[in-house]
Amino acid sequence: MIDYLRLLDADAADHKAVTGVLRRFPLPPEWGVDLYLLDESTHPTGSLKHRLARALFRDALRRGALAPGATVVEATGGNAAVAQAYVARLLGHPFAAVMPRRSAPEKIARIEDLGGTVHLVHPPLAIYDEAERLAEQRGGHYMNYLAASADAIAASAGGEDDIGHVLFERLPVVPDWIVVGAGSGGTATAIGRRIADISGETRPRLAVVDPENSAYFPGWAYGADDYTTGMPSRIEGIGRPRVEPGFDASVVDVVMPVPDAASLAAMRFLCGTTGLRAGASTGTNLWGALQLVAQFVRDGRRGAIATLICDDGDLYPTTYWSDAWLDEKGIAIEPWTKALEGFQRTGVLEPPSP
Repeated sequence: MIDYLRLLDADAADHKAVTGVLRRFPLPPEWGVDLYLLDESTHPTGSLKHRLARALFRDALRRGALAPGATVVEATGGNAAVAQAYVARLLGHPFAAVMPRRSAPEKIARIEDLGGTVHLVHPPLAIYDEAERLAEQRGGHYMNYLAASADAIAASAGGEDDIGHVLFERLPVVPDWIVVGAGSGGTATAIGRRIADISGETRPRLAVVDPENSAYFPGWAYGADDYTTGMPSRIEGIGRPRVEPGFDASVVDVVMPVPDAASLAAMRFLCGTTGLRAGASTGTNLWGALQLVAQFVRDGRRGAIATLICDDGDLYPTTYWSDAWLDEKGIAIEPWTKALEGFQRTGVLEPPSP
């Protein structure tokens, strides 16, 4: 009998040396602030969703929800589906991604290249019901990462699939703040629960950064767990039109709204400053982290802040890294780029005037 859990452990061990590398963002030493970035872009599938995929499969296997050889179905066309396609192939499971009809061809190709099949549906919100129907039809398992991610990561506590464990293992100090985005909410919740295990004055605080059209900031501000916007996020991997069940607001200290133009300017600013080419959600993280750095500088405080490089920027050549795409979407990043350049000189980060 195949030892599926051993295969997952082997995948984690094989890639541990090159994933989750801790990097430092260059800041003037006289500011007395360190900014650390945990680089999750070097996973085999290019994003932090690789750890989540392993955790989801591990949890489903342990619970007996996933029978050997059964079809795995997921409702998304993003990095979560790509990572699950990889793990499904590793374990010998057929994989099917249910995606909106207008999904980008390169996303479809990435899933198919890993042996998965793609089912396109319309309207976009129909993907969830269709994934459930397809899994039932095939006698398979609907992974449903939006609902299952937080519990799956919790079940992997202390291992390589637990992003909170990995972050604190790599950091040389306990930071004052950790900054992350929220898609399913699993990453933020996992890190928040890890923080809750720390006592005393060294306990970090957790900031969740939220892009335009997402429900997490207004839901947190109004204390409404059922808040919905009905609008999709343009920043892949984070932001949701509803507050997902995997998001635990009780472990979050603050939710910071971030304009999409700021995210994309910060993404390119990271590359220009460090040579690291990441995706837009990393830009969202960086903008929020730099806002906190600016507060430290203003208040004359010393300390440390940590955030994540979420995925590889080379996954987005026709969108976030395309000037033509920015023009098509009407996103002007130049004023935000100037704000970041000014911050680099002065330590003051002021959003551009409307």
